[in-house]
Amino acid sequence: MRILMLGWEFPPFMAGGLGTACFGLTRALKRAGHEVTFILPKAVGRGAAEHVDLIGPDSVRSFVGDAPPDSPREVAQARTLQDMPKARREILLKTIEEQFADAIEITQDGEGDPEGVPVIRVTAGFDSPYGGIAVGSGKAAERLTTLIRVLRSKGIDMPTDPAHEIASALDDPASFPMAAGAAHELSGLLDAADDLCRNDGPYGQDLFGDAERYARIVGAIAPMLDFDLIHAHDWLAYPAGMAARAVTGKPLVCQVHATEFDRSGDGGINQYVYDIERAGTHNADRVVAVSRLTKEILIHRYGVDGGKIDVVYNGVDAEEAQPRMGGKIEKDDKIVLFLGRITLQKGPEYFIRAAARVLEKVDNVKFVVAGSGDMAVRMIEEAASLGIGHKVLFTGFLRGKDVDDVYRMADCYVMPSVSEPFGIVALEAIQRDTPTIISKQSGVSEVLSHALKVDFWDINDMADKIAAVLRFPPLSQTLREHGPMELRRLTWADSARKAVASYGRAIASNAD
Repeated sequence: MRILMLGWEFPPFMAGGLGTACFGLTRALKRAGHEVTFILPKAVGRGAAEHVDLIGPDSVRSFVGDAPPDSPREVAQARTLQDMPKARREILLKTIEEQFADAIEITQDGEGDPEGVPVIRVTAGFDSPYGGIAVGSGKAAERLTTLIRVLRSKGIDMPTDPAHEIASALDDPASFPMAAGAAHELSGLLDAADDLCRNDGPYGQDLFGDAERYARIVGAIAPMLDFDLIHAHDWLAYPAGMAARAVTGKPLVCQVHATEFDRSGDGGINQYVYDIERAGTHNADRVVAVSRLTKEILIHRYGVDGGKIDVVYNGVDAEEAQPRMGGKIEKDDKIVLFLGRITLQKGPEYFIRAAARVLEKVDNVKFVVAGSGDMAVRMIEEAASLGIGHKVLFTGFLRGKDVDDVYRMADCYVMPSVSEPFGIVALEAIQRDTPTIISKQSGVSEVLSHALKVDFWDINDMADKIAAVLRFPPLSQTLREHGPMELRRLTWADSARKAVASYGRAIASNAD
């Protein structure tokens, strides 16, 4: 199966667990024999990924050509190629000739046309009713006709016989009335691509605008790609998924990694984000939820038909070798780890308050908070106000080997999430032989037996369980030994199999 995948994160462009999930799933799909093209709203360059065809906004020019920065007003007011700025006119014609060179044949000196007009012949196995013009079914021919169809769908005036008009334009620019609108549309796509490429981080300053620009680019590129199904990850990619579905008619699967209720709670949801999530999940042919917890939220909060929701848990690659840590913070210290975004959803304040209770029972403990987020400063102040500032280390955002190292050095990992659709970090901790305590309010608690579970708000129970892991080696050893055994059934290969089953249902639903 050929899958067009859309998402906001993919290594090396990472901000959280979404990139890890996208990487693991795509690699498993590739190993299972499927082809994945991933469109990322970041400039990716060459060689960014080996197992997927990774496309960014910097790839737009390979599909629609380049264009110089002319005045938008000059382009918009042009009625024919002759009226357009010269540079813009030349680049448009060059794009038509070069991008579709394997689909068209330009004849000169009256060859093939009694009136002496150059002819664009689209390679084909059958003749067109338009004299001298053959319309083909090859890939490049499909791209040419698809580009014309997409431009027409965007309200650009298109001639009845595009091939003949293009042929005439090469000889007489004034005879090509659709060129101004086409150039204006192409110019807009390039501007949108440039805006996305200029973003320094995984998200830009104008997040909603970036999502709209990403959707616009995907809508233009998708018809020129070969795929069977669209898979969009999380709300930022849903508009792009719907755009791709609209212009190609291919089935859409929207995967929900987190909802606005997980990120913001009941009292402060962003209505715009909620509306996008609702539109994406209602317009999708199938919806993939990362846990039963998320599925219930989609049913009761978004009104999604439970019959079209498939639960596909995240996984890990258990066979992957991991680098090991060389030492610890201090010789006799026990290390308790919090790793994740320091935001409301992740419950960092409960971790800090539980830490204060643990230190009443166990002295030789350091608490490591690894991550960044809008609550970081507040958590530093919270630790200081509780008198444990010297016992809590804030590392900032970690990546790569530093993440592996901090797992390895930890004697216990705690995930006190207030609302966690899944919680892939818990699997990563267990994979590194780290005894793990997880929130009962997490999707991963549905599939793990050999992890200690607490209510996020019960800091006394959380502290008791942390102290037990640190003080009783048999408990710690049991968690270390049995936890990794559970991961044998929680692999990305299993996730990929379930995702492919969902794809099949989406394709069948779309065909009905």
